[in-house]
Amino acid sequence: MPDVMHNVRTHETLPASSWPVRTERVSHIGEACLVQGRGDFDFADLNVVRGRFPGRHVTLDGDVITVWPPPPEGERDGSAPFAVDTDG
Repeated sequence: MPDVMHNVRTHETLPASSWPVRTERVSHIGEACLVQGRGDFDFADLNVVRGRFPGRHVTLDGDVITVWPPPPEGERDGSAPFAVDTDG
């Protein structure tokens, strides 16, 4: 996790058309992105952010929209290195 802390970027320049209108701040932590707003976001705002990050898991929690980092390579196809075979 220490490597992630070196990748924290905040206060991204916010072109008006690329983020929801309520956006106050955009922060990046590694490959994750936090969008903080002035008041609660709505589903239209969530869809704007999802459009910027196709294929990524994006969640809405009031005045914060989180773009989660992509899963590790081994987990992208549904398999995980720590999966247990219960059939045998």
